[in-house]
Amino acid sequence: MGGAVGLKGTDGKNILQEAIRKGARSVSPERALRYLEEVQRSDKGIEFLIAPGKMGENIADQLKLEYELVGRIGRATTSEDSVRISCLMKKRRADLIVFCGGDGTARDVLKGVGQDTPVLGVPAGVKIYSSVFAINPGAAGESTVAFLQGQIPKRLGEVVDVDETAFRENRLSVKLFGHLTTPDSGPLMQRSKSVIGSSENTELDAIAEYFQEEIDPAYTYVLGPGSTLERIAKRLRVNKTLLGVDAVKGNGTLLGRDMDQRALLSLVGKSPTKIVISPIGGQGFLFGRGNQQITPEVIRRVGIENIIVVGSRSKIEALDPRRLLVDSGDDEIDRQLRGYLRVITGYREEMVIKVE
Repeated sequence: MGGAVGLKGTDGKNILQEAIRKGARSVSPERALRYLEEVQRSDKGIEFLIAPGKMGENIADQLKLEYELVGRIGRATTSEDSVRISCLMKKRRADLIVFCGGDGTARDVLKGVGQDTPVLGVPAGVKIYSSVFAINPGAAGESTVAFLQGQIPKRLGEVVDVDETAFRENRLSVKLFGHLTTPDSGPLMQRSKSVIGSSENTELDAIAEYFQEEIDPAYTYVLGPGSTLERIAKRLRVNKTLLGVDAVKGNGTLLGRDMDQRALLSLVGKSPTKIVISPIGGQGFLFGRGNQQITPEVIRRVGIENIIVVGSRSKIEALDPRRLLVDSGDDEIDRQLRGYLRVITGYREEMVIKVE
């Protein structure tokens, strides 16, 4: 929920209230709706157990689904509701438990079901690093139908999460909390995030050197999160946040640090702008994971043609399958981004990679 307003997660009551105060809106209902539409389109014979109210019932009613309600909730929902209701669904012998959220919700479901019942995540959070998530709501729908029809096997998926306090302090601390049983639908599922290896440092220096030579002083550059972009910023003598979205003028002037959607929208119309991003290691996501501040509206204003992708050759070659992914939340933007694009992988070195 807090991605677009730059909060890097909404675990905990206080930070949730801050997200609401900043104007954040929950994307889970929309993502859940798209998921259920795909399931309903592919197989109308599935029997549904649905959580009450805004945890599922409201969405199911929009689609006029037939379902059985499980559990009760109050006016305000908490992580304990996710734990309790997933446990109730396990007791009801659900064949597959599907949740919509991020790594925090995955941890809640892990508490509720352990490895006893297969679980699938529909990505809708800020932190989505676990390997129990489909790559997007449509892929989650396809995975659900294939699994319930007995077409694909199960596997164990990692449930990881970051320390949000450390995250907001520009430190990435990832911890493994356990494993969930999840459908093994191959390329429809995301992998866990991987971290940079020491061998990549030389490659990042080469990318930064090349970027510095090619930079245009007349342009504004929106720099996404990650160590690759941080290395570029250091080359430009700019103090960039490691995990935030910052903006710098081509002459090296810092225009903003840890910016949210509102700040970016107010900036991008003032001068020609380029967005510079690096795919998430191990996953390959360009948009929709960790950089939700760069919303579809920001991308639309800047223009698809003004997106620069950088990433070490080691990072790209480690992707399995070797592809890049987009899950911006806007179908039209995602369609425009799909195809093939060039990735700067070193000093005057590029690779052409398929985007799905």
